[in-house]
Amino acid sequence: MDEKAIQDFYPDDVSHCYGCGRLNPHGHQLKTRWDGDETVSVFEPWPEHTAIPGFVYGGLIASLIDCHGTGTAAAAAYREAGRDPGTEPAFRYVTASLSVRYLRPTPMGVPLEIRGQVREIKGRKVVVTATVTADGEICATGEVIAVQMPEHMAAKGSS
Repeated sequence: MDEKAIQDFYPDDVSHCYGCGRLNPHGHQLKTRWDGDETVSVFEPWPEHTAIPGFVYGGLIASLIDCHGTGTAAAAAYREAGRDPGTEPAFRYVTASLSVRYLRPTPMGVPLEIRGQVREIKGRKVVVTATVTADGEICATGEVIAVQMPEHMAAKGSS
């Protein structure tokens, strides 16, 4: 898994997301890569992500599932089209729907692994399911319905 992450191929004008934007120096800069037929990201929570001492707040978990899901959607679109990431036109996805199920408290101080599976690709829509694991225990699951980003969103980002 030494290859570049899908987020490394996002065009500059749409690379500012707090969760996964490589051009946001204050953000999480989540990186999504293929691992066989699944995608994987790893993120170690910061002290600022505390809900209760020793545990991660749920908003971070939702953010990780969200950004991993849209990253997985972009990676899947390139794969489905038989194209290499970074080729034009770029695939960039945004969230149409996000659902998260919290299964157990997520501990601080350990890397979180986010794994995504593509459930459906249909036109401009990709459905991704995800799990968040800490120390080998699944802490949360989720589903992202991602849609290809409308062109006008990129145009606003470059003005």
